Amino acid sequence: MEKDKIKSEEREQKRISAILLKLEQLYPDATTALNYKNPFQLLIATMLAAQCTDKRVNKVTKRLFKKYNGPEDFAKADKWELEQDIKECGLFRNKSKNIIETSKMLLEKHGGQVPSTLNELVELPGVGRKTGNVVLANAYGKPAFAVDTHVYRLAHRLGFS
Repeated sequence: MEKDKIKSEEREQKRISAILLKLEQLYPDATTALNYKNPFQLLIATMLAAQCTDKRVNKVTKRLFKKYNGPEDFAKADKWELEQDIKECGLFRNKSKNIIETSKMLLEKHGGQVPSTLNELVELPGVGRKTGNVVLANAYGKPAFAVDTHVYRLAHRLGFS
């Protein structure tokens, strides 16, 4: 009985490895579609991407990052004005509040730099595991897996969860 369990686990491991290999072959340079120049811009763009398309976020951030250069500018931003700047992304009231508070926290606790650990990232207002992992993987090249509802559903169908 123990041998059967081991063989079953080995088969499952081979199946998972084959799926991951195929995904790597199909998407060798998988990366975010968000446009950004530095970790801070990626953080803000990813925060804006909640319930919004990357295409729309890129349209908004093209203007936004000309107006606000970094956490210093966002921390001083007028909430209503920032709301108008990001309105197209939806959920603009919460997003503007979180962006301003995150910018202040980055300045106060991290010297204006975006943290490079998930534990520190998720302490920022409006930043959850998905946003944190997007930043870690794309801005810092760390092995991180951003899981949204689509990834979760697919993983479940493949028997990963």
